[in-house]
Amino acid sequence: MSAKMSGNLIKVFVYGTLKRGEPNHHWLTRPENGHSRFLCEAQTVVKFPLVIGTRYNIPFILNKPGVGHNVHGEVYEVDDTMFANLDVLEDYPNYYDREIQQIKTENNEHIDCWLYLIKQFPEKLLSKRYLEKYNSEALPYCERSERLPEVKAKDDMTY
Repeated sequence: MSAKMSGNLIKVFVYGTLKRGEPNHHWLTRPENGHSRFLCEAQTVVKFPLVIGTRYNIPFILNKPGVGHNVHGEVYEVDDTMFANLDVLEDYPNYYDREIQQIKTENNEHIDCWLYLIKQFPEKLLSKRYLEKYNSEALPYCERSERLPEVKAKDDMTY
């Protein structure tokens, strides 16, 4: 899980497919993607709507603070190289955006972490069920390699 570190160490809160046991966790464990280290389980201090959207069952937090739940996830410490690779996975800034949010650790400490979220979204997504915790077993996630090339996730949010 460690590789030669580049630059600063950055804290990132993951709540979906990057968590341990989920389909994209391998992004955080490949040395060629950079350095990452699991720090703890945690949750957002601010409530957000975590929904599953698109025909590909992609989890995302909608930028609607105060609505939904304190979202459960994991905190990782990553280097600049891994952070850049996470931006590629999340298609930042074209699909996901990111911002620093207060995260409450399992020891009740508050730390600042980067959080990927959707800022521009159809209001219809707010009518979906809000989750506290993501689990791909409930609605199987569709890997990029299995998606229809003509249907981009960004354009499929209201599905």
